[in-house]
Amino acid sequence: MTIFYFLLLSYFDNVIHYYVMDFIKKRLFLGFICLHILYHASKDPVYGVWMLKELSRHGYHISPGTLYPILHSLEKEGLLSHYQKNVNGKIRKYYSITESGKSELLRSRKYLKELVDEVGLRNGGNK
Repeated sequence: MTIFYFLLLSYFDNVIHYYVMDFIKKRLFLGFICLHILYHASKDPVYGVWMLKELSRHGYHISPGTLYPILHSLEKEGLLSHYQKNVNGKIRKYYSITESGKSELLRSRKYLKELVDEVGLRNGGNK
């Protein structure tokens, strides 16, 4: 095997690893963001700008171009519903959790608790 062939394989291995890990990380963060949205929508109706600030407070710095499609997909899946309200002359969409969303949030909490217990995140990560 020539050094060129070895370097080429090494390069593609690194590229593939980077994109696979990036894809997995994005999927995980998307799941966390959806859980945040469902949780807050279960407490009070939420709207986009407020949700962006709340997510940012937790370290999720996403753009409106990322958040709004997530809200729309959660609504399309029947987990959220929305109503519109005129606020200072602007129409604002408020999102509330549906009964299906409440069920999904409860189910997700169960899986999240099991995961946290299994990976030992309680008590400072010492199992």
